[in-house]
Amino acid sequence: MLGLIVRVLPFWVREPLLILFGSLFGAGMVLNAVIEPETRWIMAGLGAVMLLVTAYRIRTVVHAWRAREVAAGGPASQAQPRPGAGPAAPRQKEPNTAAQVFLALALVGALVGAVWLAPRVTGDATATSRKPATCEDHAAGQKLPKAYALTPGSVTGDDLCKALNRSDLATLLGTPGETPLVAYGNSGTASLTADKVAEPEARVQFDTYTVEFSATYNHMTIALYTKVLAPQTMDHRAGKVLGRPAVFTSDHLMQFRFGGEGSTSPATEGPLARTLTVALDRKDPGGTFDFTVWSESGAALPDDDTLLGIAEKVLAALPASR
Repeated sequence: MLGLIVRVLPFWVREPLLILFGSLFGAGMVLNAVIEPETRWIMAGLGAVMLLVTAYRIRTVVHAWRAREVAAGGPASQAQPRPGAGPAAPRQKEPNTAAQVFLALALVGALVGAVWLAPRVTGDATATSRKPATCEDHAAGQKLPKAYALTPGSVTGDDLCKALNRSDLATLLGTPGETPLVAYGNSGTASLTADKVAEPEARVQFDTYTVEFSATYNHMTIALYTKVLAPQTMDHRAGKVLGRPAVFTSDHLMQFRFGGEGSTSPATEGPLARTLTVALDRKDPGGTFDFTVWSESGAALPDDDTLLGIAEKVLAALPASR
């Protein structure tokens, strides 16, 4: 379609438009090459080629303009009819230049509008048309590990995900308007326990924050956790959630990369995460719920009161648990 429009436009409309777009896109590519080091050479090369083509078009327009001036300023005798010649043929009416320019701008505007509107009409993944993610159970259709049958009152990853993936979760996090990109639950078991300790988890990811909600049905009490493990983390402090003992901790996540350029180890330090660990009930019999929030983009983490409010609402929405 663009090629057809370019071919039917008159020279004095087509060339200025191509020069305008070539200059903008060429300069944009060169600027992007400076900003994005990963694609520096590719973008710089494409931008340079586009600017060279634009320069050639400018040269062509300049030569055409000079030739037009020379033709318009020729001897008047050339325009006089020869003696004995018949009546001069009527001069063909020149097309209206203003109308041509208006038509060209209207066509370009329609093309740009179609490109902008197409994703919104067809429902492609954009911020305005993207549907919120719903909970997916990675073990759907599979039998739960025996640890769940041996743990009365234990919840599954699907239970955790449905409780966490609230319609107001983004608002509670301080990012209203965002929709979940990913939401899933997993009914697994704790590592190094021979599948004897149930450890379901759920995760909901937004543009700004990711929230993970997990449960561990072991014998670790909040009192013991606060005394032994919490001091090994950063910025730990005690708290209470719905009358249950709890503790806040901070630590960096681990990121695993394989075959990365210049990497000497597959494990590297990830973003800082804030975790609220809550006892399964007020008696603190052992076992915990963990709420962890972090940001891949480096945004400041929500304060403890925000995390506390989320935990209270999510725990209240869980099915009958121990």
